[in-house]
Amino acid sequence: MPGQNYSTTSEFILFGFSAFPQQLLPAFFLLYLLMYLFTLLGNLLIMATVWTEHRLHTPMYLFLCALSVSEILFTVTVTPRMLADLLSTHRSITFVACANQMFFSFMFGFTHSFLLMVMGYDCYVAICHPLRYHVLMSPRGCARLVAWTWAGGSVMGMVVTSIVFHLTFCRSNVIHHFLCHVLSLLKLACGDRTSSVIMGVILVCVTALMGCLLLILLSYVFIVAAILRIPSAEGRHRTFSTCVSHLTVVVVHYGFASIIYLKPKGPHSMYSDTLMATTYTVFTPFLSPVIFSLRNKELKNAINGSFRRKFCPLVSRWPARQLSSAGSHSNLSGTKVKLVIPVVPQKPGDASCPPGSPVPCKGHS
Repeated sequence: MPGQNYSTTSEFILFGFSAFPQQLLPAFFLLYLLMYLFTLLGNLLIMATVWTEHRLHTPMYLFLCALSVSEILFTVTVTPRMLADLLSTHRSITFVACANQMFFSFMFGFTHSFLLMVMGYDCYVAICHPLRYHVLMSPRGCARLVAWTWAGGSVMGMVVTSIVFHLTFCRSNVIHHFLCHVLSLLKLACGDRTSSVIMGVILVCVTALMGCLLLILLSYVFIVAAILRIPSAEGRHRTFSTCVSHLTVVVVHYGFASIIYLKPKGPHSMYSDTLMATTYTVFTPFLSPVIFSLRNKELKNAINGSFRRKFCPLVSRWPARQLSSAGSHSNLSGTKVKLVIPVVPQKPGDASCPPGSPVPCKGHS
């Protein structure tokens, strides 16, 4: 419809938490605020650790830093507005602000999915083609992959947002969500081509997300096949443990998304729909730094070492002093360090020969 005003409303009402009793909203605010702060601090801690620890300057941790950046930006786009609405009685958002929120949430959300796909490819190359890893995953190649993920997320956000906000919203201005959610907005659209546009938007989003998931699953098919060819059980366990944290985040990311978007149609209360939506927008970013910090042993040891050096300098220097006077100690990662002190043979008759020497000495034979 060229030449026509595409919207008859200048603002929307976010109805997401309006159906909840008022006495529950402060409790929700405190819970989501703590999860929001933990998400920010956890991802910032991962980024700072990777930046300061030179042994973590590898492709896998470069992708992990990019993933942390996307999670921080996605959380900043969605959660502060939700927290403000929990304590407000006027939950309105302007047309432009709604479009901006949708664009950035789609941009960072799809960037997150593309980065998970690239991390799956990194695991595949490391396990299936270890001799070519430094060639295939060179610093320049990794930087290009990260740039393509951000470019792909930006394109997806721009395409979906431009399509949705070129529709005519004439039915109502009440969005039954706590953010400018695409499916909730599409229910407010009207016009001759609305149904075809809705199907196009859903097809674009599902194709991109399912394409990432299928490529991740294909990578793990080759990874499992390569691991099964390892003869020892210890070798198989050690190799697969390098991918456990990534696989867990993939399961959480797509698991919560499928619960929300693939749930069967039927009568659902506003309470359940809103709480289920928060699992993907708040709970999933909250779990990601926890999973990578606990399941990745190298990152966990690096974080523990950084904390000990900064907050317990005497404790961090204690093993180094003790190693000079003992035969066996553990370093910060728990690995046993064996000190071997060579014994210099002395000639018989040497006055300085101590008692108990393996060489016969004058006066001590």
